[in-house]
Formats: sequence, C-alpha cells, structure tokens
Amino acid sequence: MVSRTDAVTRILFEAFSAAEVRLFYLLGYAAIAIFGYGVYVQIRKYRRGAALKLEGGLWARFGAMLSSVLSHRTIERRDRSAGGAHRLIFYGFVLLFAGTATITLEYDILEPLFGIRFWHGQFYLVFSLVLDIAGVALIAGLAFMMYRRGWMRLPKLDYARPDRVPGDPDFDRPQYRREDWAFLWILLIIACTGYVLEAARLVWLQDRADIWDTRWWSPVGALLAEGMRTAGLGERGAGLLRHGLWWFHGLIALLLIALIPFTKVKHIFTAAASLMVRDPLAAQRLPRIPDSQEQVGAARITDFNWKQLLNLDACTKCGRCHEACPARAVGAPLSPRDVILSLREFAKSTLESGVLPDAAELDIHGKAPGQVAMETLWSCRTCMACVEICPVAVEHVPIIVQMRRKLVEEGAMDPLLTKTLQTIHKTGNSFGESKRKRGAWSKALPFPVKDARKEPVDVLWFVGDYASFDPRNQKVSQVFASLLQEAGVNFGILYDGESNAGNDVRRVGEEGLYEVLATANVNALAGASFKSVVTTDPHSYNTIRNEYPDFGGKYEIEHYTTLAKRLFTEGRLQVTNPLKYRVTFHDPCHLGRFNKGYDAPRELLALLGCELVEMGRCKANSFCCGAGGGRIWVPDPVGAEKPAQNRMKEAAAIPGLEVYVVSCPKDLTMFEDALKTTGNEGKFVVKELIELIREAIPARRAEEVPA
Repeated sequence: MVSRTDAVTRILFEAFSAAEVRLFYLLGYAAIAIFGYGVYVQIRKYRRGAALKLEGGLWARFGAMLSSVLSHRTIERRDRSAGGAHRLIFYGFVLLFAGTATITLEYDILEPLFGIRFWHGQFYLVFSLVLDIAGVALIAGLAFMMYRRGWMRLPKLDYARPDRVPGDPDFDRPQYRREDWAFLWILLIIACTGYVLEAARLVWLQDRADIWDTRWWSPVGALLAEGMRTAGLGERGAGLLRHGLWWFHGLIALLLIALIPFTKVKHIFTAAASLMVRDPLAAQRLPRIPDSQEQVGAARITDFNWKQLLNLDACTKCGRCHEACPARAVGAPLSPRDVILSLREFAKSTLESGVLPDAAELDIHGKAPGQVAMETLWSCRTCMACVEICPVAVEHVPIIVQMRRKLVEEGAMDPLLTKTLQTIHKTGNSFGESKRKRGAWSKALPFPVKDARKEPVDVLWFVGDYASFDPRNQKVSQVFASLLQEAGVNFGILYDGESNAGNDVRRVGEEGLYEVLATANVNALAGASFKSVVTTDPHSYNTIRNEYPDFGGKYEIEHYTTLAKRLFTEGRLQVTNPLKYRVTFHDPCHLGRFNKGYDAPRELLALLGCELVEMGRCKANSFCCGAGGGRIWVPDPVGAEKPAQNRMKEAAAIPGLEVYVVSCPKDLTMFEDALKTTGNEGKFVVKELIELIREAIPARRAEEVPA
C-alpha cells in the first residue's frame, strides 16, 4: 500500500490543455534559441579581438575559478555586507536553477526515454523544503541590494563620470541604473511569484490529502496558503489565480533566459570566465609587443585580445575600482570602471553587428561616447589598486597601458614627459646626469664600494635613479651602504653600468625604450659576478623580478627590507638604541600590492622598538603616492590635490604621530613635499626606514667596522 508521503509529487501541467502545453514548449524553445544566438554574438565579438595564448593548465584555472566563485572571497573583500548579500543571491539562485533543471531532467528526458522517476515521495518533500529556503535567501539578498542602491546611495554606485561633464550624452549613464533595477526586480518577481504560485496551488488542491497534509514541507508557501484561506480565497479562485500566475511566472523566467547574453545577467558567465583566465601577474608583468604586430599599442577596439574584450563584459559596475583609484580620489578625470564601461559600450556598438565596421570607425581614442580621452589615460598611476580589488579579475592597467602605447607612438603626451623619455634614452637616467656620476654618491663614504663588474660580490645592489642622483635619497643610499658594510655583507654596485630599470618607462607606454633599458641592464648584470640582487627601489624590484626574465635576466632578487630583516635575525645587525617613536608605515605600491611585501617592513619597525599605528588604507589597500606610471615626471594641474597630499592628511589624523615611514625613494620625494604643502611640517616627519635602522644602530667607529 502506497502512503500519502510516497505518492506526493507535483504534476507540472496540471489542468492545462494540450494546446497550452505545446505553446509553453514553443516559447521555451524560442527563449533557448534567442539565448543561443546571443551566446554566438558574444563569442563572435571576442573572436574579433587579437589572438592570445594562455599560460597554465585548463583544469588548474578552472579549479581556481570555482574556488573563488564558491567562496565569494573576492566579492567579500572590503565590502562584507555586499559580499554576504551576493552570496545569498548566488546560492539561492543556483539552488532554484538546479531545482528547475532537476525537474526538467526527469519530466523531459529520464521518464519519457527510460521510465525513470524520482521526483516524488520523500525526495520531492526534501526538494521542496530546500527550494523554499533557497527562495528566502534569494529574496533576502535582493532586498538588501535594493536597500543598498535605493536608500544607502553609496558613492561608488553613482555612475556619474569624472571624465565627462553634465550635458554629455554619456555623463551619468542612466541606462545602467535602469538595467540594475530591472535585474533586481525581475529576480524578485520570479522568486515572489513562485511562492504565491505554490500557495495558490495548495489552496486549489486542499482537498487532496497527499498535498495538504505535507504542505509544511513548503513552509513559505504553506503560510501564504493559510493567509489566502483566511482572506476567503476558495478552491475555484485559487485555481484561477494559480493558472494565470503560472503563465506570468513562466513567461518572466523565459524572458530572463532569452535576455541573458544581452543584459547584465550575462555577468553570471562572463565573470566566471574572467576569473578563469585571469593573469596573477597582470600589472606586475606587462606583455611584450609581439614581433608579428605591425603597430604599437591599441588604436582600435580590435587591437585588444579576446581576453580583454571578455574583461569588458565581466565588469559588474560594483564601483570598487572607482572607489580605490587614487587619481579619481583627487579629482583627476579617471575612473577605472568608466574606462572599462566605455570600451564595453564601444565593443557592443561595433563588434556585435554582423558586419565589422571600417577601421576608422573602430578608433577607441577620443571623447565621443565609448571612446577614452587622452587626459583620462594619462591620469592613471598604474598603481594596480583597481586590478587588486576587482572581484571579477578585470585587468584595467594592461588595457590602459596598451592604449598609452599608441599615444606615445603618436607623441600625444605632456611635453615634460616627452623630454624625460628623451633624457632617459640619451643618458640612461631620468635626471639627465652623466652615467659616470651614477656612483658618485659613494665617494663620501669612509670605505670604497666595490664595482661588481670588476670583482666578485655576494650581493649586487641595483641602486636605481632616485637613490643615485636625488640629493635627499643619496643620503639614504650612503646610510644603507654603511649598514651593509657594518653587517659584513660583501656587496657591490654596477656604477655607470647601471641604467634606469625601466619599470615606469614601460608603464608610461614607451615599450621600445623599456626594451632598450632592460636589455642594457641584463647585459650589465651578465658582466658582473654575484649571488643575489638587492634594491632599495620597489619600482626596480618589480620589473627586475617579474619582467626581466622575459629578456633573459632571471635573478634571486629581494627588496632591502627582507635583507635587513635577515641581518637582524642572524645577529649581524643589533639594535643598541631602541626607538620609542609612534609611527605609521606607507606600503609602496610596487613592494606591497605588486609583490606582497607587507611583513618585512613591519617586522623591522617592531625590532626597532617603534609603535606602529596603521592607517585605514594600508597593505593591499594602500593609497598610491602618485608617482607611479611616470606621473612623477608629469606636473599635476595647478591647484589640484595630489595623491601624496591626500595621503598626508590621512596620516595627520593619527594622534601623536611622530614619523611617517617609507621604504621607497620616490615615496620619500613625494611625501616630504606633501608634508610641507599640506601644512603638516613640524607636526611629524617623513623618514626612510633605512634612516630609522641607522638611528637604532649608532654608527660604529671605523676600527670596529669589518674590513
């Protein structure tokens, strides 16, 4: 004898005519056909981009993507409430979609073809309970996202653009707000009507014991059914309501499926694909220009590779890059989000049509809708704050640099930047000094600094431009050299064999000059005898570590903070004068965000006896000094706030701050200037970490220093 529980199930088309069933399937196939065509259009668009071969195994990439998607760790970073709400929406939607797919699997495939049925009895009841809970999660997540957009009105969700002015056709993009709200409302309507539909069905079939007695396995639907009965809804009325609502619910769901490739909904697929093809060294290691490429940089939308076109569609407009960008924070005409959205709009209008437009119509440089202005591109500090925070692995910096390469090729840049690049090409440094003077700072030392080209050394110090030629940074170089000498480190430098490392030259977009510099340095290093490389310049550290291997130069290299930490650990350096300073530490972009060098500087400060007070924006969220991407060579607009000034104001809010600590020559230059221009001179000082080490270890007499 079959129990009521064993018999319970749901007949999908109960009380529907054969014509209605045929109509529904016809509409379903039409929705799938539209979806399929949309997928084809998107793939065709990506294929119109340049070719690109990915590194790494497919399954490893898939596993990394799946881990990110299921854990939601990239979405939760620095916005836990949004991450939590998105998790509810994601898992609620996935479970409801899986439930629908399960029903389809039995109803349309397994039962008619193989006579297999499982959607009944205890499985059906548990299935119903799980989907009820999933629906609640989905609605809760959607409700919070609506509250967040409608009432919290977060600045990062404002689509007004810093690179446009009111009146421009693409100034605030109202279509995006409409799309966002439509997406939320459609999902909410589907979820809510599903519950009402369930409740109407229960009231309609309340005389069937197998349905009514098991109604609490669908708790939300059962509560609504009790409310309907209390309100006087009878079986006949419930049947009519259920019939009409079934069609409404079904048509909305089919419409959503059909529109996925053409609307925001496609981020379900493009975001996952973007995470799967992400480059973990996207900004740290910029790509070389292939020998087969006729032109330099990106002039047209088709000059981007297929992965970059995919990145454009992956953007969810969450505004995190917009919020993190130091250029935008100080009023520059740049938002990484808006660069991506502009290019997305341009790709949509030009690459999704059946016929590819003429080359002139594919130009992405300019101020027309979908184009990116020169001023916008030159505002970027290439600090990677946008790439680091993006939850869907959009790689903004390589896209911006690729467009800059075209501007450099055409000479469309600030005259001072042009002059600096010419100076570097002529002299090998940005100061225009003779190469013979590169090691002149060492002459003031009481000991000779070895020339690593002439005698073997254990550690080769790649000094860098600012540490070699800037008078303020030369003093720091002299201190570091004395510390190495006192610790008994066998070190040397390249003297006039060293050239500008090229990190910022490359991020300016001058790829040809970068390759000249990188090749020259690799050749110079090949002519020296050493075991490892150290540098006090994070910019040099980044390019030597991540980009020189492409030019045949692979070295064991470290930033000075890790070397100094090791010298303390080995007892070769010892604190004899503990410092009692209240300090804060600025994470250099190229040491921190680029290369995850967060710990060593902080461990050194602790060893020195300093009290470290972190700024709100620190470590991965550190705020760029403004020097990166060649911006140290380009003057900021008169009267405009500089990123370094913005940062100095943040530090000044720390009670009792005595020292603002840096570990980068460019940071020292930028922040000492900002200290004065923000009116904070005399309140605290800016010092290199090397200088604090010197204070904690008073210089030894000459006879005490190892020979």
